[in-house]
Amino acid sequence: AQLSCLARLLAAKNLTANFGSFPSDLLLFFNPSEVPAGTCREFYARASRGNLDLLPRGSSRRTRLLRGALTCLVSGDGTGGEQGPPPRTWRGTRLAGLSQRVRGSRLEPQQLGSLGALVCDLEPGTIPASGPAILDNLKLCPALTGAQQDALNALLLTGDTAYGDPSSWDLRTLQDLGPLVLALNQTTLSLVAEAVREDFRRSVAAAYSSQGHSQREKSLILLRAFAAASAASQPRLKRNADGCPPEPITADSVLTLSPEELDLCLSNDVLIENLEAFLELPIPLEYSKILKKKVDQSFPSGIPEEQLKRLGVLSRLYTEQEISQWSVTSSDTLSALLSPSGGEWEDSQVQQLVSRYLALGGSLTGPLLQEIGGKRLCSLREEQIQQIPAEAIGTAGKLNISWCSQSKKEQLYRKAREAFASLASTPGPYYCRIQPYLGGAPAEDLKDLANAGVAINMDMDTFLTLNPEELQKLSVTDVKHLLGENLPKLKEAENETSVVSWVKIQSQRELDCVLDIGLQGGLQEPTGTASPARPTTPASVTSTATVPTPARPTTSASVTSTATVPTPARPTTSASVTSTATVPTPARVPPPLPTAPTTSARVPSLPTVPAPTAMTSHSTPQSSTVSPRTPTPSTLSP
Repeated sequence: AQLSCLARLLAAKNLTANFGSFPSDLLLFFNPSEVPAGTCREFYARASRGNLDLLPRGSSRRTRLLRGALTCLVSGDGTGGEQGPPPRTWRGTRLAGLSQRVRGSRLEPQQLGSLGALVCDLEPGTIPASGPAILDNLKLCPALTGAQQDALNALLLTGDTAYGDPSSWDLRTLQDLGPLVLALNQTTLSLVAEAVREDFRRSVAAAYSSQGHSQREKSLILLRAFAAASAASQPRLKRNADGCPPEPITADSVLTLSPEELDLCLSNDVLIENLEAFLELPIPLEYSKILKKKVDQSFPSGIPEEQLKRLGVLSRLYTEQEISQWSVTSSDTLSALLSPSGGEWEDSQVQQLVSRYLALGGSLTGPLLQEIGGKRLCSLREEQIQQIPAEAIGTAGKLNISWCSQSKKEQLYRKAREAFASLASTPGPYYCRIQPYLGGAPAEDLKDLANAGVAINMDMDTFLTLNPEELQKLSVTDVKHLLGENLPKLKEAENETSVVSWVKIQSQRELDCVLDIGLQGGLQEPTGTASPARPTTPASVTSTATVPTPARPTTSASVTSTATVPTPARPTTSASVTSTATVPTPARVPPPLPTAPTTSARVPSLPTVPAPTAMTSHSTPQSSTVSPRTPTPSTLSP
């Protein structure tokens, strides 16, 4: 829908002329009538490389695309097709007429190159008429109709192709046919040597386990076709009254049977005797369930332990309840069952399998932990992980425990620390062994690694797996020592959640001075309150004077008080004298006094000098006694 909408938008803006700049998938949605004159061959050559499955087979848009391509190739007039909507009779009459005109002339490789995958919609008769060159186009087709397959086989049976006569084909020839091998009928396959067919069948079966779902479906079609060809080449045997052949069913003939025939005709004894051969086949799930049923029928009292080792893919079909009844007492049995060759287990199945093994007295070893793997190890319950011996961790190699919960990581780390304790005095080797488990390490242990005196150069992947809560407890210096030569990569990971959280609680000054890699977002230094500067003088003398201060300026009564006030330097002395006095009434420190006292409102203190000097007020005679003291304020009582 998006491509169709975009194509309409481009057409409305008259931007379709420069189609060379657009992806091939988008060109499939262009209106052929809008293709500029003289460029139709180039247009269809590009459009044919798109995913034709985006247009449903038989849809008007796909039919119109093929019509435009055929018109371009036949008329050679350089137009993209007729104007206006396609006639209603186009697919039945008009398209057939153009196909007839194409069929009457040999398409050159250049013309076939313009059609590309559009060949998949041509009339079947066009295939043999166009000759061997059309085979490469047909390989682009997701599927051929029955009539097209017949036409393809007719062309191949002539022997007039690059592949030669089918009787001369070898394994390489079948592989070179690619997707066309799916269209080979029994007539063509019967001409291929039996040994070649068997080699090809085995190659398909070997690749089956690594294929995706859709490719597996195609492989099964091939295997059944080749099995049928092999069965057809054998003398036809009479069937018994029950409809089964007189000879026992073998692994090679399984795919020639329907599920009903397999269930009816396969002997339980034959299956058990040849179980591995049957399980090597890429058989569908429905067939596997039939084989499982027959295995269970063969052992009504329970599958013996030796037979459990042979179950392979069938073991994955058993439920947790059924697994809980298995006799899994040997590590060899558990290892065989866990082998990846049998396919994927469900987590709950693995839990039950390990539980059963431990319940019967088994012990998890290093090789078993390797078979279990890090991901499935994380699916075990915490009480099962607790039963893992520390020495098993020591011989398990590197296990990826990134899937584990934090509590399980911590469990495994404690076991790993115990397992590698003997290496603790050599930080380098110790780090290499314990590195997979550091996601469960506490901050104290990480600090020990950081301050071990040896650069461990922790990689960033490991650093990011550390417990975020423990990471917050590491200092800037700790992190610098842990990362070592990998420190610059911390800048690349600055947007990771754990890194952002750690940076926020660090001093920005430390980040800048210690790391110096440009990390931002740390704590800024608090801004202090500036104190007023004191006068700069050659010397500073602090004096404390007991001064009789009058209660009121109009009386002769004197009150002795203590005031802490700054005393400016006298112009007649080279010393700067600072006097401290506590004045009971004013709240603020009084301003500096003039050299000669002229008012009784302020009572200056005299500096400490070799000879005391009397101080006289202009209104009332005052006297003060000056005592030299240490620079500590004294307390004057009123």
